[in-house]
Amino acid sequence: MSWIQLIFTTQKDTALALSDALGNLGAASVTLQDAADQPLLEPGVDETPLWQDVIVTGLFNRERDTDAIIHALSATITPLPRWKQTQLDDKVWERECMQYFHAMKFGERTWVCPSWEPPPAPDAINIFLDPGLAFGTGTHATTALCLQWLDEHIKPGETVIDFGCGSGILGICALKHGASTVWAIDNDPQAIIATTENAKKNNVSEKLEILQITQKPDQLVDIILANILAAPLIELAALFANRVKPGGFTVLSGILDHQALTVTTAYQPWFTLKSEAHNDNWVRLVFERKLTSQHPNNKNS
Repeated sequence: MSWIQLIFTTQKDTALALSDALGNLGAASVTLQDAADQPLLEPGVDETPLWQDVIVTGLFNRERDTDAIIHALSATITPLPRWKQTQLDDKVWERECMQYFHAMKFGERTWVCPSWEPPPAPDAINIFLDPGLAFGTGTHATTALCLQWLDEHIKPGETVIDFGCGSGILGICALKHGASTVWAIDNDPQAIIATTENAKKNNVSEKLEILQITQKPDQLVDIILANILAAPLIELAALFANRVKPGGFTVLSGILDHQALTVTTAYQPWFTLKSEAHNDNWVRLVFERKLTSQHPNNKNS
């Protein structure tokens, strides 16, 4: 089957209404893209951020009458933004993905391997994971930084929280390296599904417990992994201090280079910065919990 794409270039104020109208007219999908290379790094809670200049694309079966669609849109969206039509040939999208996602090595012994090809090093630590809807395959610099740290530092028997687990890749990596228990936490239902399935695929389900964002392990842990964004990491500093053992580590990523100092300052009351590593404008910060009986006063602890 072939498809037609109706591609509109518009402004932020019109984009959502246009998107809704395309959906109401039976578009198989509607996508919104940045039209002017404007970064949106950290939206606020409950915000639906949009770029100032937006490309809105509606995908329709090629049998649809384009003139009728445009006529209906013109009655709803006035003035109708400039647009163009293109044809999109159908593809087996899984095969398209297979062309670009291959096994990747992190550190000395950790590999992330897709299911459709044999692992390059069968005796290594192999994490079997395919691209999906939840963040985390190793292709992003922040995930790579965390995987590299785990490859070098995780010890058998340690306990771990994977906070904002996404695909579950970091928690699964910790278990494959010998961690005794991992608690994977996320507020995204798709992340919970992805982590559950990936844990099964890697035969670590028995040692991985999945929690909702409001739940917490009932014990202190050796390591907290959090690959999210700088703003929530700053807010979580006191909570993390209450969940990691004195002498334990908190490994943070999802932080841009220019945000590292602000994040470090937020953690200094309870943690000592042990190392930082950079990759493609992103940074990984590793903090050690101070050897003190002091615990932060935090109602969420």
